[in-house]
Amino acid sequence: MVPHRARLHGDRPSRARPLGRLGRTALASVVLLGVTGAGTVYVTAQAHDAGELVSSSASSRTRTKAVTEATVEPVTASASAEPTPASASGDAALADALGSVAVEAGARLSVAVLDTESGRSAVYGDEAFDTASIVKTDILAALLLRAQDAGRELTAQEKTYASAMIRESDNASASALWEAIGQAQGLARANERFGLDGTEGGEGALWGLTQTTAADQLTLLRQVFGDADDSELDENSRAYLRGLMGDIAAGQDWGVSAAGPTGFALKNGWLPRTATGLWDINSVGRVTADGREYLVAVLSDGNSTKAGGISTVEAAAKAAVTALTTT
Repeated sequence: MVPHRARLHGDRPSRARPLGRLGRTALASVVLLGVTGAGTVYVTAQAHDAGELVSSSASSRTRTKAVTEATVEPVTASASAEPTPASASGDAALADALGSVAVEAGARLSVAVLDTESGRSAVYGDEAFDTASIVKTDILAALLLRAQDAGRELTAQEKTYASAMIRESDNASASALWEAIGQAQGLARANERFGLDGTEGGEGALWGLTQTTAADQLTLLRQVFGDADDSELDENSRAYLRGLMGDIAAGQDWGVSAAGPTGFALKNGWLPRTATGLWDINSVGRVTADGREYLVAVLSDGNSTKAGGISTVEAAAKAAVTALTTT
């Protein structure tokens, strides 16, 4: 169990002071960055106003694995995980396509993709990954579902948090809405209705340590972008989430967008680990390629650099779309 209960953590410290009940004081942004073999979790705490970095440690959760150093020797993606069946031909085609994607030794990659018109899908890899900030899409979906159940619209404050959380990946806003949905228990209640059975919310305030699979992220994307008849979210909620994901701040529009740069909506997550110097890089969203719409989720960890991880994720997204196009 991790006793540390800092308020904020994730990809990006807030550029503005926190809103509403979080106050106007300098708050700490904390990211769980790695686990040593001895079970010690190293975190970096960043004060938003002062910008000071402070190292600390806490006990590891038993389900968190130690991350080993990766070399920079390229390997094929097919060596990193076994495909989980979605459709036999689609999975085989995806595994084939990912064979051309260079993945660092020691790194992991998992991909899920759906052609929304034909319904064809494929999944590669069934392991769980830290979400980092892609969980912010799930947090907002859970909030919207709670509001629907209560027969109300989001408040002005909730909309302010939601916009900053999705568009700019603001961590203070994510922490506020994580509290609003009831943290991991609230996320689990929503995800049960959404059909996510391989996602487990981060302990306490540590939303960025939510564990998920590529298949679950594809299921969540279908709640937002797929057939309205199969979604727990009403059309207003779906349109609101789609709108924010389609208006990502400049500099954060990398990732699955590489597979459809002229029409996309996405959320990315990136998390460095101080114990190893390695990066988690994730990207989920909708892309349009050659007039067809695809939902794509790419999860990775063990990347030696952020830029290298982004390149791997983008290459995997392109390969995933190509795999469904050619099957």
